[in-house]
Amino acid sequence: MEITVKRIAKRSTYTIGKLYVDGTYVCDTLEDADRGLNQLMSDPEVRAKKIHGKTAIPTGTYQLSLNITSQRFGSRPFYVRVCDGFVPRILGVKGYDGVLIHCGNTDKDTEGCILVGYNKEVGKVVNSQTAFEMLYKKYLLSAKKNNEHVTIKIC
Repeated sequence: MEITVKRIAKRSTYTIGKLYVDGTYVCDTLEDADRGLNQLMSDPEVRAKKIHGKTAIPTGTYQLSLNITSQRFGSRPFYVRVCDGFVPRILGVKGYDGVLIHCGNTDKDTEGCILVGYNKEVGKVVNSQTAFEMLYKKYLLSAKKNNEHVTIKIC
């Protein structure tokens, strides 16, 4: 399974994107500001350009894990109900640790993570829990049950 996040609106404090699963549009995304980082940069280069809590992850293709319990979100009732606390985690991101796909509405709700929802208001995504639950139950849960390899491409 391949998830693709196409960044379509790059602003000074946030980035809006569209999330696709195997080419099918699923929902919109919100990330911190895109500062031009890419996966080919070295870890020191990424860290030098990154502003903690205000920078989107580098573009590139990463493995997505569905088998790691989130320390931050894993015990929250919504995530326990939807994904047993196994919030999707993006692995191998230079300069970052613990990058997740999770719920939220504004750039204040992310520290490099990817928020899902619907971009109906400027600089925000709304109905984030609905989007997350649909993404997880319709696509990611079957990948997890089938032990399917999942990648996420950020472009």
